[in-house]
Amino acid sequence: MSIQINDLTVTFKNHVTAIDHASLEIPTGIFGLLGENGAGKTTLMRVLTTTLTPDSGTVSLDGMFYHEKNYTSIQKRIGYLPQEIDLYPNLTVQECLEYMGDLAGVPKKLCKDRISDYLEKTNLTGHRKKKMRQLSGGMKRRVGLIQALLNDPAFLIIDEPTTGLDPEERIRIRNLLVDFSADRTVLFSTHVVEDLSATCNQLAVMKKGRFLYAGSVQELLDQARGCVWDCVTNDAMKARELEVRYHVSSKQYVQNGIQLRILNRTKPDTDCFPQTATLEDAYLYLTSGS
Repeated sequence: MSIQINDLTVTFKNHVTAIDHASLEIPTGIFGLLGENGAGKTTLMRVLTTTLTPDSGTVSLDGMFYHEKNYTSIQKRIGYLPQEIDLYPNLTVQECLEYMGDLAGVPKKLCKDRISDYLEKTNLTGHRKKKMRQLSGGMKRRVGLIQALLNDPAFLIIDEPTTGLDPEERIRIRNLLVDFSADRTVLFSTHVVEDLSATCNQLAVMKKGRFLYAGSVQELLDQARGCVWDCVTNDAMKARELEVRYHVSSKQYVQNGIQLRILNRTKPDTDCFPQTATLEDAYLYLTSGS
């Protein structure tokens, strides 16, 4: 399974270019998508789910091009969890999922079996008779993920799947997605960098409609190697000065003063020690131009 995006451009009526001549290959497995609000991630996902037609460029799924004549065939191979989802508040979890499965054309017996399986895997079995309106935000998110999985998609597109989940449930969902992606493609868009470092080997970083980076997680980490520094000072004025002069990715008040994590190509002009770059460091280093 491979998705090819070539020279894609999307411009809205207000002349804002949401995607600007972007090209990308999304291979089998979990592929991460990072970017600030307004970077173009949601627009890209709308194109990939066939709900938005680009101005120019091409997209193909295993050689099948995104043309209107192919949309029905493509939609059958796609599962989608949008960032905002509101699923039939007056239906129970079971009723809602059966209805969504029916809309997706999943045979009833197979659909019920998949619902039971995924309710167990997402720790929702005990909530299947609750009305959707009774669920917490995190529970609704998990139900939304199940509906995206019911048609056993070859290409799963998920936008912020762990929003509202506690740490244990986030791990459960991440493990589910890793297992699901063994022979499929999962596009995982999130602001939670930790989720990507725990699930994927490949990712892309978007900014202002373009891809700043596309490749392996390790290669992105390598770009920030030797550029992360920890500094501790008990002088608040000096800490403020460092924040002005350098890109500070975190600031904490510790027992012996103020601890700053600085991203910079060369050693800052202060007492500090080199640190191993995390994926969050590498992402911030790339996007900030430190």
